[in-house]
Amino acid sequence: MAFDYDLDFDSIDFRQKPELYRVGRGEQGVLLVEPYKSEILPHWRFKTPDIAKKSSEKIMELFEEYRKKDDFVGMDMARKFIQMGYTRARRYTNYKGGRKYNEDGSIKERDIDPVKAESASIFKKRWDEIREDEDYLKRKKAHQKKYG
Repeated sequence: MAFDYDLDFDSIDFRQKPELYRVGRGEQGVLLVEPYKSEILPHWRFKTPDIAKKSSEKIMELFEEYRKKDDFVGMDMARKFIQMGYTRARRYTNYKGGRKYNEDGSIKERDIDPVKAESASIFKKRWDEIREDEDYLKRKKAHQKKYG
């Protein structure tokens, strides 16, 4: 089932109402679902490889804390932030300032930044770990079967 953008995200605590959470595609809802956004976002950074390493480690710690608490929504939100670390760092790798398009709508020429590429690879490694985590995948399938 698709991510439901019509929910009242300002008033829903998804820890209390996990049945309302939909996995969706990719990073959908990453900056909407509370209290997870407020718990994870302060740790999400990718400016340099050192910062990306610390950030991805902290988010993975949160992922494991959510697992211990049997909180699939938290696990999936941590996964979304890890994935977004990769995709945003890749965007900044390819385009200085992170902007892919010129004002006229044409695509800018790529200007590869090796520092951001290293940051992206740090997040990519963590994202791959989650995508291969059999417990996470089992919980994801169970959540989707139960709630959509």
